[in-house]
Amino acid sequence: MSRSPGGRRPSDPFKAAEAAFKKVTTKPVEGPARAPAIPGVKETVTLRIDQEVLEFFQQDGPGWQDRINAALRKAAGKPE
Repeated sequence: MSRSPGGRRPSDPFKAAEAAFKKVTTKPVEGPARAPAIPGVKETVTLRIDQEVLEFFQQDGPGWQDRINAALRKAAGKPE
């Protein structure tokens, strides 16, 4: 953008105003849509839960992640 000798104003105020308007009114480009979940496929996540809750699910040994998943499905009203 060229400036006048004083360096304060653009040489073409109309173009500058048009560019500023376009910048604030143009909708940002969104990323690709997320693919629908495939039934039965599990996703790796990080989940922060109380130590006591973790110990409860781990006390019966292996399969504790499946037990947490089943409890969350029940809480969400989803069939097991």
